[in-house]
Amino acid sequence: MTGARATAVRRRLLAVPLLAGLLAGCGIRATEVPTDFGAAPSRARCSLTGPDGTAPSGRAGVPVRVFLLCGSSLVAVDRSVRVPDGTVDSARRALVAQGLLDQLAGSPSAAEKKAGYTTDVRGGMSVRGPGPKDPDDALRLSVSPGSLTSYALAQLVCTFSDSAAAEGDGVILAGPAPDPLRRYECTDEVRTRPGSTEPPSSAVADGG
Repeated sequence: MTGARATAVRRRLLAVPLLAGLLAGCGIRATEVPTDFGAAPSRARCSLTGPDGTAPSGRAGVPVRVFLLCGSSLVAVDRSVRVPDGTVDSARRALVAQGLLDQLAGSPSAAEKKAGYTTDVRGGMSVRGPGPKDPDDALRLSVSPGSLTSYALAQLVCTFSDSAAAEGDGVILAGPAPDPLRRYECTDEVRTRPGSTEPPSSAVADGG
């Protein structure tokens, strides 16, 4: 090999890594290089299952579910409310509703907080059964539903609708009389976007 030809070969060999560097700089991958992007995001958020995969044991009382906030969605968690044995249905509905309201207004448990759960329902509210001219399944809050945040209203509507406090589809809610009654529904959109989607509602006539 002549000196000139050997020099040309060396120049070509030196150009290979330079070309690879230029290609990489232009966004073109010259070779497949394994890349470590770190660990996958944790799936523990919004999960209350224990290390053995079971849910925490509930407390004594009637098993219920309440909807808490986790991230930007509503997620159901197991709770319980106390209702005396022998309570008639009309009174039972109001007792369950008050128990659910108290659960929503209370601070989430340590395990729930760790999992990312919060609540927008504030304390100091009460709920009772229907007034003299209201349908039998109506519930009247101590405040008008319209005064609640969209998150709090979504929590109440979805929790009541999924319980013995309501009959049929949705739940009939109002504030103190003469606040007009409305039937509220808990939809998939409300559960996934409670901050921007208010529960659909329709007017309810007195006595029906």
